[in-house]
Amino acid sequence: MSHKVHPVIHRIPVIHTWDSKWFARKQQLPKVLEQEVKIREYLGKKLKDAGVDAISIERTAKDVSINILAAKPGFIIGRSGEGLEKIRKDIEKNYLQFKSKVKLNVMAVRQPALSAQIVAQNAASEIERRMPFRRVMKQTIEKVMAAGAKGVKIKMAGRLNGVEIARREVLNAGKMSLITFRSDVDYAFVEAQTLYGKIGVKVWIYHGESFSIKDKFEKKEEVKNAETKKFRN
Repeated sequence: MSHKVHPVIHRIPVIHTWDSKWFARKQQLPKVLEQEVKIREYLGKKLKDAGVDAISIERTAKDVSINILAAKPGFIIGRSGEGLEKIRKDIEKNYLQFKSKVKLNVMAVRQPALSAQIVAQNAASEIERRMPFRRVMKQTIEKVMAAGAKGVKIKMAGRLNGVEIARREVLNAGKMSLITFRSDVDYAFVEAQTLYGKIGVKVWIYHGESFSIKDKFEKKEEVKNAETKKFRN
């Protein structure tokens, strides 16, 4: 059998960084880790329709900073920031027991069609709306390649179109290098809940080769600061 690894985790020491950045002592580690898992699950359900690409959590002794990279930041912020404030209060009350203060930062994704997570979420939502799976796969590949990707592969598995026997279908376009460490491959897995059961959607997007460490959130901050300086000048 082949040994399969997560394309992003496999490249963390080389071109990707961890989404979670915090330190905890040995006795506190299980509790802090449990809090993070629950926070991510809560945000995943709460912001299901916001097109969330990634969530970064940074912790200090008293504060928790959560960065959300989304295709629809206005959906998260709400009118006059009401949605963001409600999320912050829920996290402090239900998961941190008011022991730490939460700071939320929402960033916009420039090209949602090049984010594997957003592409997989959109494909899964169309499957849940009973769209033919093969049409969804072809349209998804066309959108990703039109956005400038070097390659894309999409795989769906389950009772496709409601058939009795589950199977897998794979479509790809362009180049897909999964072995080389410097290959910048974005990967996501999303499950679509249908009347016939769950259908798994996997998406790989190849952005080319990278020779330096990439941080999605750090780049967004740099772009934001650059735009602010340009506006001031």
